[in-house]
Amino acid sequence: MEEDGGALTLYNSTVITDPKQNPFSIKVGLAQMLSGGAILKVSSQNQAKIAEEAGACCLVITEPNPRGISRMPDPALIKQIKRVVSIPIMARSRVGHFVEAQILERVEVEYIDESEVLALADEDNFINKHNFRCSFVCGCKNPGEASVMSEIRILNNMDEDEVFAFSKKIAAPYDLVAQTKQMGRLPVVHFATGGIVTPADAALMMQLGCDGIFLGSEVFDNCSDPYNRVRAIVEAVRHYNDPHVLVDNSCGLVQELAELNVSED
Repeated sequence: MEEDGGALTLYNSTVITDPKQNPFSIKVGLAQMLSGGAILKVSSQNQAKIAEEAGACCLVITEPNPRGISRMPDPALIKQIKRVVSIPIMARSRVGHFVEAQILERVEVEYIDESEVLALADEDNFINKHNFRCSFVCGCKNPGEASVMSEIRILNNMDEDEVFAFSKKIAAPYDLVAQTKQMGRLPVVHFATGGIVTPADAALMMQLGCDGIFLGSEVFDNCSDPYNRVRAIVEAVRHYNDPHVLVDNSCGLVQELAELNVSED
């Protein structure tokens, strides 16, 4: 076990400290480096450079015009983007497709997003993360995948017997559920994604307890100055509790955001 900042981290398996691979604590540290930042989805070198200059903490590389079954991005595109930026790179693999993950690790991405946004390669089994040096990002849709926000508040009021029953109900390891209760939050960084297009959207997610946000590539669409749009959202993530900064970064974006509004027709 390891104590860090008053929170007790439980490690109960020798596989996570295999000297042939990155120890679990290193992977956790790499993920925590993204805390308080904005991760941007990009599909070209130009978008990648704009995102880095605007203050993105990490880039998710996606195909420019995906068609048919969604798979991992072209490794050649990953290499091209890595040549022009210095911030960490993330790329998606299909759920359960450990060979796609092997390829992504070989081209030296820092993070792999085992994403249900892509087509599923295995409907029952996720990739065994302990076989990789990379840190992984996974989405969650219900308490069984990750106890989030309101469920954590409920968990905080449970006694020990209730915690054990709750862990069985959501099919999660008891140690992790107990650790979540002790910390009052998930023991990993928690990012929000989907529909975040304004500084106010980003600040809302942060004030609700997220550690950062994913920003879709639509922020580059139909925009005369994507740098200013991205920069405003990045600043809102960094200063989400400062109303003066939020006002400044929300000014002058009406025209830039007009194309992102949902049509009333």
